Amino acid sequence: MTSELASTDGVDLDKETFLIDLIRGLSGTLQDLIGLEEASGMISVVGATIGKNLNDQYRREFKTDKMNIDQVCHALVDLKKRIDGGFRVSEVTGNTIVLVNSACPFGKAVIGRKSMCMMTSNVFGKIAAENLGYARVELEETIAQGDPGCRVVIRLAPSESLDAIDGREYFREDD
Repeated sequence: MTSELASTDGVDLDKETFLIDLIRGLSGTLQDLIGLEEASGMISVVGATIGKNLNDQYRREFKTDKMNIDQVCHALVDLKKRIDGGFRVSEVTGNTIVLVNSACPFGKAVIGRKSMCMMTSNVFGKIAAENLGYARVELEETIAQGDPGCRVVIRLAPSESLDAIDGREYFREDD
């Protein structure tokens, strides 16, 4: 090894960039090999596990066995803020929570990788359902599909009239 190595300052690599590239590559490979729906399902399994872990942490932080709707909203926004997401609660009405987002934690790497949005759906759905009894998460707009931001609607009560709407249902497991 010589002592006169070229500078590596131009290499754009750090742990965060590496992990985002890894997740993007895995999700893209899954989407290409088994299709969007199946890839989303696989990512959903990981999201459910992460959602359970985060739910447990927020419950401990709030010193409660079940968070109320205000605590759930705070947890959803807080967890995304901690990973550089730009989520905020847009409205809470009756049995609906609407969140909007201006920045994806995965940055531009999410574009074209709709399956990565299952992480948000599952984490949000798991936390909402475990605390409020039920959640149907609808990803109405996403940065991944080319929208300028995200709009996530969480319905807290089942409705037959919503069957035609894309969304994923989550049910309480902790009883």
